[in-house]
Amino acid sequence: MSTPHIAAPAGAFAPSVLLPGDPLRARWVANELLSGAVEVTSIRGILGYTGTWEGSEVSVMGTGMGVPSISIYATELVRHYEVENLVRIGSCGALSDDVALRDVIVVSGASTDSGVNRRLVAGYDFAATPDFHLTCAVVEAAEAAVAAADPAGGPGPSVRVGRVFTSDTFYGQPPEEMQRLGATGHLAVEMEAAGLFGVAATEGVAAAAILTVSDHLGEDTHLSPEERQVGFSTMAVAALDAIAGAALR
Repeated sequence: MSTPHIAAPAGAFAPSVLLPGDPLRARWVANELLSGAVEVTSIRGILGYTGTWEGSEVSVMGTGMGVPSISIYATELVRHYEVENLVRIGSCGALSDDVALRDVIVVSGASTDSGVNRRLVAGYDFAATPDFHLTCAVVEAAEAAVAAADPAGGPGPSVRVGRVFTSDTFYGQPPEEMQRLGATGHLAVEMEAAGLFGVAATEGVAAAAILTVSDHLGEDTHLSPEERQVGFSTMAVAALDAIAGAALR
Protein backbone atom coordinates (compact mmCIF):
# COMPACT_ATOMS: atom_id res chain seq x y z
CA MET A 1 0.00 0.00 0.00
CA SER A 2 1.16 3.50 -0.74
CA THR A 3 -0.42 6.93 -0.33
CA PRO A 4 0.53 10.22 -2.01
CA HIS A 5 2.80 11.02 0.95
CA ILE A 6 3.63 7.73 2.70
CA ALA A 7 5.41 4.86 0.95
CA ALA A 8 4.81 1.94 3.30
CA PRO A 9 3.16 -1.47 2.94
CA ALA A 10 -0.12 -2.34 4.62
CA GLY A 11 0.38 -3.09 8.30
CA ALA A 12 3.63 -1.13 8.46
CA PHE A 13 2.43 1.13 11.27
CA ALA A 14 1.37 0.18 14.78
CA PRO A 15 -2.07 1.30 16.02
CA SER A 16 -0.35 4.04 18.06
CA VAL A 17 2.03 6.56 16.46
CA LEU A 18 4.17 9.36 17.89
CA LEU A 19 4.36 12.43 15.65
CA PRO A 20 7.35 14.77 16.05
CA GLY A 21 7.54 17.55 13.52
CA ASP A 22 11.20 16.94 12.72
CA PRO A 23 11.82 13.67 10.80
CA LEU A 24 15.30 13.45 12.38
CA ARG A 25 13.68 13.38 15.80
CA ALA A 26 11.59 10.46 14.60
CA ARG A 27 14.84 8.72 13.67
CA TRP A 28 16.30 9.58 17.09
CA VAL A 29 13.32 8.03 18.89
CA ALA A 30 13.60 4.92 16.74
CA ASN A 31 17.35 4.52 17.25
CA GLU A 32 17.65 5.54 20.89
CA LEU A 33 14.38 4.44 22.50
CA LEU A 34 12.66 1.74 20.47
CA SER A 35 13.75 -1.88 20.20
CA GLY A 36 14.06 -3.49 16.78
CA ALA A 37 12.96 -0.36 14.96
CA VAL A 38 12.61 -0.67 11.20
CA GLU A 39 12.30 2.23 8.77
CA VAL A 40 8.96 1.91 6.98
CA THR A 41 8.82 5.14 4.97
CA SER A 42 11.16 7.91 3.85
CA ILE A 43 9.30 9.53 0.97
CA ARG A 44 9.81 13.31 0.74
CA GLY A 45 12.33 12.99 3.58
CA ILE A 46 9.60 12.25 6.12
CA LEU A 47 10.98 9.32 8.09
CA GLY A 48 8.76 6.71 9.76
CA TYR A 49 9.69 3.72 11.92
CA THR A 50 8.01 0.86 13.73
CA GLY A 51 9.51 -0.95 16.70
CA THR A 52 8.64 -1.90 20.25
CA TRP A 53 8.60 -0.12 23.59
CA GLU A 54 8.31 -2.23 26.74
CA GLY A 55 7.17 -5.11 24.55
CA SER A 56 4.40 -3.18 22.77
CA GLU A 57 4.54 -2.29 19.08
CA VAL A 58 4.62 1.45 18.42
CA SER A 59 5.50 3.69 15.50
CA VAL A 60 7.02 7.15 15.15
CA MET A 61 6.93 9.39 12.08
CA GLY A 62 7.80 13.00 11.32
CA THR A 63 5.09 15.35 10.11
CA GLY A 64 6.88 18.47 8.96
CA MET A 65 5.81 21.89 10.22
CA GLY A 66 2.37 23.47 10.33
CA VAL A 67 -1.29 22.50 10.32
CA PRO A 68 -1.53 21.50 6.63
CA SER A 69 1.45 19.15 6.87
CA ILE A 70 0.43 17.31 10.04
CA SER A 71 -3.15 17.12 8.74
CA ILE A 72 -2.03 15.31 5.59
CA TYR A 73 0.09 12.72 7.40
CA ALA A 74 -2.39 12.12 10.22
CA THR A 75 -5.25 11.62 7.74
CA GLU A 76 -3.31 9.13 5.63
CA LEU A 77 -2.14 7.20 8.71
CA VAL A 78 -5.73 6.79 9.88
CA ARG A 79 -7.44 6.12 6.56
CA HIS A 80 -4.86 3.85 4.97
CA TYR A 81 -2.94 2.30 7.88
CA GLU A 82 -5.68 1.94 10.51
CA VAL A 83 -3.86 4.01 13.13
CA GLU A 84 -6.02 4.65 16.20
CA ASN A 85 -3.90 6.79 18.55
CA LEU A 86 -1.84 9.81 17.47
CA VAL A 87 0.38 11.73 19.88
CA ARG A 88 2.18 14.89 18.81
CA ILE A 89 5.54 15.34 20.54
CA GLY A 90 7.18 18.68 19.91
CA SER A 91 8.58 21.94 21.17
CA CYS A 92 6.81 25.19 21.98
CA GLY A 93 7.40 28.76 23.04
CA ALA A 94 6.07 29.74 26.46
CA LEU A 95 3.61 32.63 26.71
CA SER A 96 2.80 32.50 30.41
CA ASP A 97 5.08 33.82 33.16
CA ASP A 98 4.15 30.70 35.14
CA VAL A 99 5.80 28.43 32.57
CA ALA A 100 9.56 27.88 32.53
CA LEU A 101 12.07 26.52 30.05
CA ARG A 102 12.11 22.69 30.01
CA ASP A 103 8.58 22.47 31.44
CA VAL A 104 6.41 19.80 29.85
CA ILE A 105 2.97 20.88 28.64
CA VAL A 106 0.19 18.37 28.01
CA VAL A 107 -2.33 20.12 25.78
CA SER A 108 -5.96 20.34 26.91
CA GLY A 109 -7.09 22.46 23.97
CA ALA A 110 -5.66 24.47 21.09
CA SER A 111 -6.82 27.86 19.83
CA THR A 112 -5.58 28.79 16.37
CA ASP A 113 -5.41 31.42 13.66
CA SER A 114 -5.61 28.67 11.03
CA GLY A 115 -8.86 28.43 9.11
CA VAL A 116 -8.60 24.68 8.47
CA ASN A 117 -10.88 23.50 11.27
CA ARG A 118 -13.61 26.02 10.50
CA ARG A 119 -14.30 24.07 7.34
CA LEU A 120 -15.41 21.19 9.59
CA VAL A 121 -18.20 23.21 11.22
CA ALA A 122 -19.64 25.38 8.43
CA GLY A 123 -17.37 28.33 9.17
CA TYR A 124 -17.98 28.44 12.91
CA ASP A 125 -15.26 28.19 15.56
CA PHE A 126 -14.18 24.59 16.20
CA ALA A 127 -13.25 23.48 19.71
CA ALA A 128 -9.89 21.78 19.05
CA THR A 129 -9.53 19.42 21.99
CA PRO A 130 -7.68 16.11 22.47
CA ASP A 131 -9.04 12.73 23.48
CA PHE A 132 -9.69 12.79 27.23
CA HIS A 133 -8.58 9.25 28.10
CA LEU A 134 -5.43 9.42 25.98
CA THR A 135 -4.58 12.80 27.47
CA CYS A 136 -5.04 11.48 31.02
CA ALA A 137 -2.63 8.66 30.19
CA VAL A 138 -0.11 11.15 28.82
CA VAL A 139 -0.38 13.35 31.95
CA GLU A 140 0.22 10.39 34.26
CA ALA A 141 3.16 9.17 32.19
CA ALA A 142 4.66 12.67 31.94
CA GLU A 143 4.61 13.13 35.70
CA ALA A 144 6.31 9.78 36.17
CA ALA A 145 8.91 10.50 33.47
CA VAL A 146 9.80 13.89 34.93
CA ALA A 147 10.14 12.40 38.41
CA ALA A 148 12.37 9.62 37.05
CA ALA A 149 14.56 12.12 35.23
CA ASP A 150 15.12 14.02 38.49
CA PRO A 151 14.80 11.43 41.30
CA ALA A 152 16.26 13.80 43.89
CA GLY A 153 13.22 16.03 43.56
CA GLY A 154 15.30 19.09 42.74
CA PRO A 155 14.23 22.12 40.71
CA GLY A 156 13.46 20.11 37.58
CA PRO A 157 10.77 20.75 34.99
CA SER A 158 7.10 20.88 35.87
CA VAL A 159 4.26 19.13 34.08
CA ARG A 160 1.56 21.58 33.06
CA VAL A 161 -1.84 20.84 31.55
CA GLY A 162 -3.53 23.62 29.63
CA ARG A 163 -4.44 25.52 26.51
CA VAL A 164 -1.95 26.39 23.77
CA PHE A 165 -2.11 28.46 20.60
CA THR A 166 -1.47 26.83 17.23
CA SER A 167 -0.03 29.47 14.93
CA ASP A 168 0.12 29.45 11.14
CA THR A 169 3.27 31.58 11.28
CA PHE A 170 6.63 31.24 13.01
CA TYR A 171 7.94 34.76 12.42
CA GLY A 172 6.33 38.17 12.71
CA GLN A 173 3.67 37.69 15.38
CA PRO A 174 2.96 41.11 16.93
CA PRO A 175 4.09 41.15 20.59
CA GLU A 176 0.74 42.54 21.71
CA GLU A 177 -1.02 39.51 20.23
CA MET A 178 1.25 37.15 22.14
CA GLN A 179 0.56 39.13 25.31
CA ARG A 180 -3.19 38.80 24.81
CA LEU A 181 -2.85 35.07 24.30
CA GLY A 182 -0.90 34.73 27.53
CA ALA A 183 -3.44 36.87 29.36
CA THR A 184 -6.26 34.56 28.25
CA GLY A 185 -4.67 31.44 29.69
CA HIS A 186 -2.66 30.13 26.74
CA LEU A 187 0.48 28.53 28.13
CA ALA A 188 2.47 28.40 24.91
CA VAL A 189 2.47 28.74 21.14
CA GLU A 190 3.22 25.95 18.66
CA MET A 191 2.21 25.04 15.11
CA GLU A 192 0.41 21.68 14.84
CA ALA A 193 -1.87 20.60 17.71
CA ALA A 194 -5.13 22.20 16.52
CA GLY A 195 -4.76 20.57 13.11
CA LEU A 196 -4.13 17.15 14.61
CA PHE A 197 -7.17 17.45 16.88
CA GLY A 198 -9.34 18.41 13.91
CA VAL A 199 -8.25 15.34 11.95
CA ALA A 200 -8.85 13.08 14.95
CA ALA A 201 -12.37 14.44 15.43
CA THR A 202 -13.19 13.99 11.76
CA GLU A 203 -11.72 10.49 11.48
CA GLY A 204 -13.00 9.18 14.82
CA VAL A 205 -9.64 8.40 16.42
CA ALA A 206 -7.80 9.54 19.55
CA ALA A 207 -5.18 12.29 19.56
CA ALA A 208 -3.12 14.05 22.21
CA ALA A 209 -0.17 16.44 22.30
CA ILE A 210 2.74 16.80 24.69
CA LEU A 211 5.27 19.62 24.30
CA THR A 212 8.57 20.70 25.79
CA VAL A 213 9.11 24.43 26.37
CA SER A 214 12.19 25.25 24.32
CA ASP A 215 11.79 29.04 24.23
CA HIS A 216 10.17 31.69 26.42
CA LEU A 217 8.74 34.44 24.25
CA GLY A 218 8.17 36.89 27.09
CA GLU A 219 11.69 36.55 28.45
CA ASP A 220 13.51 36.03 25.14
CA THR A 221 15.28 32.94 26.47
CA HIS A 222 15.79 29.52 24.91
CA LEU A 223 17.32 26.13 25.53
CA SER A 224 20.67 25.12 24.16
CA PRO A 225 20.74 22.28 21.60
CA GLU A 226 21.89 19.89 24.36
CA GLU A 227 19.10 20.97 26.70
CA ARG A 228 16.54 20.56 23.92
CA GLN A 229 17.64 16.96 23.43
CA VAL A 230 17.28 16.11 27.13
CA GLY A 231 13.84 17.71 27.26
CA PHE A 232 12.76 15.92 24.11
CA SER A 233 13.88 12.58 25.56
CA THR A 234 11.76 13.02 28.70
CA MET A 235 8.73 13.97 26.63
CA ALA A 236 9.20 11.06 24.19
CA VAL A 237 9.48 8.55 27.02
CA ALA A 238 6.28 9.91 28.54
CA ALA A 239 4.41 9.58 25.25
CA LEU A 240 5.70 6.03 24.71
CA ASP A 241 4.72 5.00 28.23
CA ALA A 242 1.25 6.45 27.69
CA ILE A 243 0.49 4.48 24.53
CA ALA A 244 2.45 1.25 24.96
CA GLY A 245 0.21 -1.69 25.71
CA ALA A 246 -2.76 0.48 26.61
CA ALA A 247 -6.26 -0.30 25.33
CA LEU A 248 -7.05 3.35 24.83
CA ARG A 249 -10.06 2.97 22.57
